[in-house]
Amino acid sequence: MYSMEHVRVKICGLTMPEQARAIIEMGADAIGLIFAESKRQVTADQAAAITDELPPGAAVGVFVDSSAEQINAIAGKTRLACAQLHGNEPPEIVAKLTLPCVKAFRVRNGSWLEEVHNWLASVPEPAREKVMGIMLDTFSPAAAGGTGEAFNWDLVSDARAAGGVNGLPPLILAGGLDATNVVGAIATVQPWGVDASSGVETEPGVKDMEKVAAFLTAAAACKSCK
Repeated sequence: MYSMEHVRVKICGLTMPEQARAIIEMGADAIGLIFAESKRQVTADQAAAITDELPPGAAVGVFVDSSAEQINAIAGKTRLACAQLHGNEPPEIVAKLTLPCVKAFRVRNGSWLEEVHNWLASVPEPAREKVMGIMLDTFSPAAAGGTGEAFNWDLVSDARAAGGVNGLPPLILAGGLDATNVVGAIATVQPWGVDASSGVETEPGVKDMEKVAAFLTAAAACKSCK
């Protein structure tokens, strides 16, 4: 039976060390640092200043179609625990990374499940264990992420009910999440983790700490959301 012992929470798009540190102290499991073109983009030096304020394992680097060499170079300058691949990265990149990774897929219809299985099947066998999670985000032709829009969560719920997610790495839900809808999202999708960015901001890269606190409280309450 699915267990909701602890839904992991990542708050993404941090740009300030003090906010990143405070959010981890408030109970978030991880924060995300965006290295792709974005209003929330940080440089390697900015990221290093943020990760220096955090305990080991708390920072995820978000990349969009970067090469393994670029990702590894940034990882060498910072204290990233994981690389989030949020573009159209080929499966072969996993074997070249010095970090474990999470692969993001943008959901627009039921074909998402086939895309995930096909991508994972093409990851070189020895490197497959480095794929620590699958992130499901909202499809947008205009942006790789950070749209603030949710997708149809029933697409994942239906796949789970049919056994389609069995054997996949842990699922992480993103896309338009905030304190008002995360309980319903968790109850429907039953993810291992949730990821919020624009839903807990005052402006891109600047978090509203009251919204962050409310989001963490709502997610934590979902031990009983089944």
